[in-house]
Amino acid sequence: MRPSLPFELSREKSFFDSLGDWIGDIFYDVLPEKGFECRDEQIFMSYQIEKALKENNVLFAEAGVGTGKTLAYLLPAIAYARYKGKPALIACADETLIDQLVKDEGDIAKIEKYLGLKIDVRLAKSRDQYLCLKRFEEAELYEDDEWIDEIAFNIPEEVFAESSAVQIPLYGARSDYPQISDENWNKVNYNSIMQCSTCEKRNRCGQTLHRTHYRKATDLIICSQDFLMEHLATKESRKREGQLTLLPDVSLIVLDEGHLLEYAAQKAMTNKVQNYTIVKLLDQLMVDGIRESTLYAMEKLQDDHELFFDQLREDIVPSDEDRKTIQKSEKLLALGKQLIDDVEKLLEEFVFESEMYVIPEYELNIVEEFLEEYEAALKIFISKSEAVDWLEDTDGEETLVIMPRLITEVLEEKLFSNNIPIIFSSATLSVNKDFSYIASSLGVKKYQHFSVPSPFDYDEVMKIYLHELNEDEKVKKVEELLKQNKKTLVLFKSRQSMLNFKNKLPIMSRLTVGFEGDRELTSIIQDFQNGTIKTLCSYHLWEGVDLPEEALTQVVIYELPFPPKDPLFDAKRKFVEKPFEEVDLPFMLLRLQQGIGRLIRTSKDYGDVHILLNQEDNAIQSRFVEVLPVKPQ
Repeated sequence: MRPSLPFELSREKSFFDSLGDWIGDIFYDVLPEKGFECRDEQIFMSYQIEKALKENNVLFAEAGVGTGKTLAYLLPAIAYARYKGKPALIACADETLIDQLVKDEGDIAKIEKYLGLKIDVRLAKSRDQYLCLKRFEEAELYEDDEWIDEIAFNIPEEVFAESSAVQIPLYGARSDYPQISDENWNKVNYNSIMQCSTCEKRNRCGQTLHRTHYRKATDLIICSQDFLMEHLATKESRKREGQLTLLPDVSLIVLDEGHLLEYAAQKAMTNKVQNYTIVKLLDQLMVDGIRESTLYAMEKLQDDHELFFDQLREDIVPSDEDRKTIQKSEKLLALGKQLIDDVEKLLEEFVFESEMYVIPEYELNIVEEFLEEYEAALKIFISKSEAVDWLEDTDGEETLVIMPRLITEVLEEKLFSNNIPIIFSSATLSVNKDFSYIASSLGVKKYQHFSVPSPFDYDEVMKIYLHELNEDEKVKKVEELLKQNKKTLVLFKSRQSMLNFKNKLPIMSRLTVGFEGDRELTSIIQDFQNGTIKTLCSYHLWEGVDLPEEALTQVVIYELPFPPKDPLFDAKRKFVEKPFEEVDLPFMLLRLQQGIGRLIRTSKDYGDVHILLNQEDNAIQSRFVEVLPVKPQ
């Protein structure tokens, strides 16, 4: 049933006039009576969002830490969703921040408690955040460690009931298995080669149950920006195939930490070719009774694929970056062309195999779809298009990644043409109040914007220290800071940088340190909050995470967060006149401000920020000191 508006409508006032009055009553009267602080910046932001809803526009809403941005956008979003009869979509920076938004003491819970509103809010997580029953059953055959038993014990009995009418409870989300490492989770979660539409376990799959659940939301759907972009990237193809889109139609979109949307879009628009996946898939099809010509075609493709990846490794430019640059040799391009020929011949053979029913239809469909995407990716790779490509490690497997260089046109077509309000919310959307960097990066031509400062007096609660150190001195400095027994967040610009630090840190010093990737990140954050671990090392938590008061009193920026020297950012640098000024510096300044912003989240927070600089970083002090909230020491 459609929920009622949280205020009365009258003939004398439009919905937006009534919305404005309600926002004013809540912030000026109701919440202060409940003990909330009246913040002018928060009220201004909420009214600006109301204006963007009325004008159906894009809004860059930059509000400093402590403004109360979440509450400022939630109130108009809930009311607008009920007015339009479609849920509002809140897209967070990543999966770890989704659960933060709906925690027991969060802003949604506060609205329900203090305003007496029952809010229908549901989570829509990325597909890889759910258990895949097929992959789990495969893993059970060769995994004998405790983690696989833990998953087995947590699968509801109803999943295996013979009756199709049984009611199966929601299950199978990544957060249900907090102690399992990312490495092990990636052995049993959904991955892109799974054919969900034809899977016989579909109606008992946790992912399907969650999808059905959140599609019925009336007020709010919360997802990651990665999942929003995956939805937009697959929307038309899923419709053509007669499948439901990943997300339902919504009334508006709020992009929390919206400055990260560009990277979510790039990730969603990529083509990927993995080293071992195709070999494994084809091995599964080599069953008794298959035609000899088909078997030969499969073996030929496997052999040539291995030769292609051998040459790919030879053509890599050595570096410590996660994304490895490829210098395409003539031999590599020739092998790519040969693979395309191999795929086309094998697909022809599969036409005959499908009529003989020797290969199970489900497995054959998976491989055919995979090969079509594989061929499309290779055609882009060997062409002279402006695509960007690199080699990386994805879920422990060598992966060739191919991405269109310009995502601005894609975003304009798939996101900004939907004729719904889109709100970008973040403490850092501009560089010195200039929004042109983010607008041009996303291809947004028409937009509203505002910037309000943080209400906190940073000089009273924060100290920032700069330290010029070499790499070994950095490790010793962090050890020294950790001995002060403060709750510390150490931020790294990349996963590799964090791992290098971890390897250099003495084993005894690691005992009270949690490292991102050791297990599910939300559970590590919870252990950090409750004091089980004293230090949290991360390369993702530059934004979004709230650790108020004694939960965090020290932030260490291990290095200035400049973008990597990798193919993705090199492509961006090639198309501007001043790469450092137009790409590297704005990226670093936005990320640096976000990292520092982890420390002061409420009026009761305090603490220190330590920024560790190498010689090159120290030479550009004048370029970043101006964005720091207090004068450094």
